[in-house]
Amino acid sequence: MTVRTERAGETREQILTAAERLFAEHGVFAVSNRQVSEAAGQGNNAAVGYHFGTKTDLVHAIVRKHTERIERIRRRMLAETAGSDEVRDWVACLVRPVTEHLAELGSPTWFARFGAQVMTDPVLRGIMVDDALSSPALVEIIGELKRCLPELPPGVRAERRAMTSHLMVQMCAERERALAEDAPTPRAGWHDAATGLIDATVGLWTAPITISTPERPHAKEAGDD
Repeated sequence: MTVRTERAGETREQILTAAERLFAEHGVFAVSNRQVSEAAGQGNNAAVGYHFGTKTDLVHAIVRKHTERIERIRRRMLAETAGSDEVRDWVACLVRPVTEHLAELGSPTWFARFGAQVMTDPVLRGIMVDDALSSPALVEIIGELKRCLPELPPGVRAERRAMTSHLMVQMCAERERALAEDAPTPRAGWHDAATGLIDATVGLWTAPITISTPERPHAKEAGDD
């Protein structure tokens, strides 16, 4: 590796870290490339565009940086859980890779809040969704949940999968925000926080199913024609 290549790699990492923090704290489109460059200690305000291209490309790079690490944890847990018929084991495979990654990052972290910002943006949300759908381990985990809960109709399964995603994203972001503000948290560490999230998510997946019935027309009031 040449000195120039090494410096370029360091610059890219500085930009990624600065962008993730600013996007997490202020929202993606509230932050300019100039602000990211300044926060990364780059005198050249065009540094973001030079190294990453568009802001969407920068968001892609941040997501990819974290999801590659999360995927390694997910594959390990998938191997450890193989053959289980317990819903809780497969829900843990959904939750713990993310919280374990956040714990490994140390403190402070910004990825959970960054993810929450991206998931609420109609333009950028697809980046996170597409990345999740491209994870072979995640697809396999969802398949194992389907195997353990064969009675769930496809529509209900899709609904609960979406609920699980929102719950994970928002609860991790809330905990990360509390830690950044030195505010009290319900659980002492990320491992315990994951346990509470798993408890709630298992309840979500195993909740009873209410079959909707067509709404009946409102009865006419006395005196109506």
